[in-house]
Amino acid sequence: MVEPKLPGAVERYVNLGECYDHAGLKEIRGKLEAAMKGYKGCYARAYRCLRAAAELTADRVALLQTPELEAKMARRAKGILSRECRKGPGGVGKVRQRFLSAVTHRGVLVEFGTVEAQCSRVYELSDTYGLGHLLLTHLLSGAVAAGWDVTACPSPMAPDRLEHLILPQLSLAFITTGPGMPWPGRPYRRLRLDAMADRELLRRSKGRLSFSRKVSAALMDEAVSSLAQAKAMHDDLEALYNPYVDFGRVHATAEWAAGALLGTTEQGGTGESTWG
Repeated sequence: MVEPKLPGAVERYVNLGECYDHAGLKEIRGKLEAAMKGYKGCYARAYRCLRAAAELTADRVALLQTPELEAKMARRAKGILSRECRKGPGGVGKVRQRFLSAVTHRGVLVEFGTVEAQCSRVYELSDTYGLGHLLLTHLLSGAVAAGWDVTACPSPMAPDRLEHLILPQLSLAFITTGPGMPWPGRPYRRLRLDAMADRELLRRSKGRLSFSRKVSAALMDEAVSSLAQAKAMHDDLEALYNPYVDFGRVHATAEWAAGALLGTTEQGGTGESTWG
């Protein structure tokens, strides 16, 4: 909840709790407590699994991130920028952050359609070990310095790490893909980031990397399963609440709030409850 800075003068509290049939809900309190505890526990388990999977990804990156790899990424980014992001309309570009992907009860979802609607040229960064951020940071800073606006898409697993970049003014995007998450179309260009890592280091670390990826995949599967359980339990919780909610008053409150924001209604009450 966002606390108002000037309640009454500028903002106003809207209490939807007044739309409950409190007497009726008290009669099913035990069922509500059980349902509430169950779905919150599932969410907690899902978040633990996701944090553990993110830590394993960070470990793989730390293992493979050498000064030589960073230099290769910087050179590759410089070459791409010289071809694709020459001097823009002037000044410094703007950056806005948007999530393009998410971990949901249906699995990992990526809104590739958003990219296809804005960009005719897509660089696919094929990335098994989580190295895409190293290249994307150089591309982001270079594009912005050249004057282009960029939509930076962080990873939902680690929001401090970049996963995709979209440059609508240039109809250009850089999309990270991996096992089980391929680009659905034919990319403008495909870069195999795995091939840029030190071959000898990859060879020596093959067992560790394979084990890490398998455990990460298992943790992701468990997280998705827990999210699915949480959603099912939350649906059950809503089913318990729904008969005891005065939706007529909820809708009236929504209409009043919309009118107040648009200046089409007077400041006043938010409707009367129909509960006896």
